[in-house]
Amino acid sequence: MRALGLMSGTSLDGVDAAVVETDGETIAAFGLSAFRPYPPEDRATLRAALGSWPEAPGLEPVEALVRDAHAAAIAGFAGIEVVGFHGQTLAHDPHGRGTHQIGRGDLLARQSGRPVVWDLRTADVASGGEGAPLVPFFHFACARRIGAAAPLAFLNLGGVGNVTWVDPRRAAPEAPGALIAFDTGPGNALIDDFLMQRLGRSFDDGGAVAAAGRVDSRLLAGLADHPYLQRPPPKSLDRQDFHGFLDRVAPLSTEDGAATLTALTAACVAAAARHFPEPAERWLICGGGRRNRTLMAMLAAGSNAPVAAVETVGLDGDMLEAQAFGFLAVRVLRGLPTSAPGTTGVRLPVCGGRVSRPEG
Repeated sequence: MRALGLMSGTSLDGVDAAVVETDGETIAAFGLSAFRPYPPEDRATLRAALGSWPEAPGLEPVEALVRDAHAAAIAGFAGIEVVGFHGQTLAHDPHGRGTHQIGRGDLLARQSGRPVVWDLRTADVASGGEGAPLVPFFHFACARRIGAAAPLAFLNLGGVGNVTWVDPRRAAPEAPGALIAFDTGPGNALIDDFLMQRLGRSFDDGGAVAAAGRVDSRLLAGLADHPYLQRPPPKSLDRQDFHGFLDRVAPLSTEDGAATLTALTAACVAAAARHFPEPAERWLICGGGRRNRTLMAMLAAGSNAPVAAVETVGLDGDMLEAQAFGFLAVRVLRGLPTSAPGTTGVRLPVCGGRVSRPEG
């Protein structure tokens, strides 16, 4: 099927849209992709809504904002048979209140005239899983597509960092031992929020601010002692879970603060590798963090395996997550699992997601 995946992540920068041709098991081809940025006022609206649950007042305009942005993204593509719609995560507490991705797929189906698969996390949480990460099944297909023959790690550095350890020698992504996946800790979110506070910038372009600073090793040791990092997987994070660290780096200069927060992201990734069943032969990095040269250098220094952007194996690091939700949409239509014990801690493999059609 020709599927269009949509992703608006915790970086709050905009909507990624990407076409993938797939049967939900293998990747036949990648198609066109596009990015629709959120203007500053929309980013401010979304940022203000972070932490909100469905019953919170005043969320109707936020839902409409998210849905309209995604509808506009869909309009740029022709010949699409199904849309995978992630929505915008506002809150995530899998062992408490659940998970909340705002954006009604039933209304988006009518608005766009395309079948939409959405609400992909709820069934996993209801079955005892973390509800995240969901991209690992796609990572398994990517590992097969690039011809990987040994375990490797895909690291996504968006607002939150998440890693997938893949053993491509297994028969299927839901097979025992095929995948281990979890959130590593902060990705770009703390760096971005810190620079917004200090300089009014939305991110550290190329890691230049961090490169001009020095890591406060004493403070870093305290940051890296967070209880989350000691927990074994499966585990997942809300974007705001580490937000209190901004107060702890407040006494530092802008450059030293950026360097220390960048080192924190890298230290969390290095700690994550302790949970792999066997070492990864290589690390493939996607998401905006792969453009941060300072962060990439810190990741390489903390790993015994090669670290490189996914473009080195012919994948698109900007669109991998969007492509994944197109891939997952086809799996949902076929009734195939979208998560498993190794990826979210769910008791048994689960097919999660609702299907809405334009005429529904």
